[in-house]
Amino acid sequence: MDFILQAIHWDGKEELFSIGSFAVRYYSLCWLIAFAVSYYLMLKVFIREGKTQEDLDKFSIYMFLGTLIGARLGHCLFYEFDYYIKHPLEMILPFRQVNGEWKLTGFMGLASHGAAIGLLVGLYLYSKKTKTNFLWITDRLILVVPLAGAFVRLGNFFNSEIIGKVADPNLPWAVVFTKEDQLPRHPGQLYEAVGYVILFVILWILYRKNQNPKPGLLFGIFLIGLFGIRFIVEFFKENQEAFEDNMLINMGQLLSVPFILAGIYLVFRKPKNTATAPVKK
Repeated sequence: MDFILQAIHWDGKEELFSIGSFAVRYYSLCWLIAFAVSYYLMLKVFIREGKTQEDLDKFSIYMFLGTLIGARLGHCLFYEFDYYIKHPLEMILPFRQVNGEWKLTGFMGLASHGAAIGLLVGLYLYSKKTKTNFLWITDRLILVVPLAGAFVRLGNFFNSEIIGKVADPNLPWAVVFTKEDQLPRHPGQLYEAVGYVILFVILWILYRKNQNPKPGLLFGIFLIGLFGIRFIVEFFKENQEAFEDNMLINMGQLLSVPFILAGIYLVFRKPKNTATAPVKK
């Protein structure tokens, strides 16, 4: 990166290093770091709640698969439906047909709203399997999700994807994504990442100060905070797909509204009972 004409120039190198056809990409590395940090913090939470690392390992499998599958299907169905309905195998396989040949490309496209839905499905399945109260486990998991989201958005920045709208060239933190064009833009990915880190700190402090909050309270604050941040930051980002140009609010904002409304409901609802501990087997 260099500072020229009061804007940060970013060349968008996607690979940290490569050996032959094998490459370690910044985006993939950010996803791995996100899961590693989340696991470490969740282990602290589980131990504090009297649960074991074995419990966390079982829980992590549900979360990993739910997040990955949800993020992938979310992108395919919400953003490139017309393409993937004609190429359904590419939804689930890390290959794509290029000039009539199948090439290993990885999963090109993951959507955060799809990840959220997949995560909730994974949580539901885990709670049913282990007979754990759904809101109890959700209130604990969302403590680490914003931090994981910040790492993912950092990966988007490295890839020069989900770029921001054109900014005033005098804006001190404007970024020229040279891989795309020579225009100074808002680093929307970093705006979102910073917002997620702040949300993580708020949720962690609330949890540490009150180990047994009203069931669903932390989850509600999380939904309002995370998707509220997403809704606002979308005003500074370019639309991801052409069809969004004709929408009053884009797809990311539209998909955020139900999550925000659900969060408001959880924050202000009166719980049917005051029990917050998980249901024991």
